[in-house]
Amino acid sequence: MTDETPTVAEPVMPGPEARKWALIAHLSGFVGCLIPFGSLIGPLLVWQLKKDDDVFIDDQGKEALNFQISVALAGLVSALLMIVLIGFLLIWVVIIGAVILMIIAAIKSNEGQTYRYPFCWRVIK
Repeated sequence: MTDETPTVAEPVMPGPEARKWALIAHLSGFVGCLIPFGSLIGPLLVWQLKKDDDVFIDDQGKEALNFQISVALAGLVSALLMIVLIGFLLIWVVIIGAVILMIIAAIKSNEGQTYRYPFCWRVIK
């Protein structure tokens, strides 16, 4: 009898190219500041163009796109709630929260860590 203990696979650190594209996927949401719907188009383009290059890019690209979809929906709800005035406050909460979370996600993905946004509706699996 041999005493072999099963080994657990070490998590593989994504390469510098994968980390760079994951960072770009998260930060591409800022394109919405320049182009209408750019916050959705930026992550979508990065994910579609680079998803086959690395599993990390695929995962973080989907996460960035799902987050931007969630932010767009929250912005739409805030705009509708402006009729009863609470939307004026809510839209600022959405904007500031989105900016902070995108920066955190970009930093974490650049460090090679998988980042999951809180309060995110994951439409794309």
